[in-house]
Amino acid sequence: MKPIATIHTGFPTKFGIPRQSGLVPELKATIVFEPLYRNADALRGLEGFSHIWLIWEFSEAVRQEWSPTVRPPRLGGNTRIGVFATRSPFRPNPIGLSCVRLESIETCTPQGPVLHVSGADLMDGTPIYDIKPYIPYTDCQPDATPGFTGNFCMNRLDVIIPESFAANIKPGTLQALRGILAEDPRPRYQDDPDRQYGLDFDGYSVKFKVTAGTLTVIDIRPCR
Repeated sequence: MKPIATIHTGFPTKFGIPRQSGLVPELKATIVFEPLYRNADALRGLEGFSHIWLIWEFSEAVRQEWSPTVRPPRLGGNTRIGVFATRSPFRPNPIGLSCVRLESIETCTPQGPVLHVSGADLMDGTPIYDIKPYIPYTDCQPDATPGFTGNFCMNRLDVIIPESFAANIKPGTLQALRGILAEDPRPRYQDDPDRQYGLDFDGYSVKFKVTAGTLTVIDIRPCR
């Protein structure tokens, strides 16, 4: 297989990326096709779908060896689960699957057709291997069971970004940043109120602390 496209997001590193697609709908991304696939005919009819599946590579997690079990962060990083019962990036084949909203399609740009999507959980520069339409009547399974993930509540953090920081960030980035921080980007097994965490997003370096369910931003500045 070979990549057909590359996705461009606001995440230069893995830390802070939402753990699943769709959790932060404010996140915007663009998909640019490789020269061989810059053909608008290949996208004919795609505009009729609200969501698409992205099949991609965990490009930062490629390994020669694999393990039959992994330690999901949701379980505190101590309990081992079969790799095929998780969405861990450390797999025999480092392939990821994400469902994103298709916002629009630009057919005429210097880079050929470009897809604009939202809700992506991918790092900037991630290679895309395939794109397929999301089909509600078959892809949505209302009676599906959640396995071990059903034992956890998706509690969002309260986020405080002081106005002195917020005023210097463009509105779209600020809204997306709030969503990212509310999902609690810390490792699940870390809960030290005195610890300072940091992530890079959309050209900004963000520092924060978390205490009793409230995340407070303590510094935002442009990335160097």
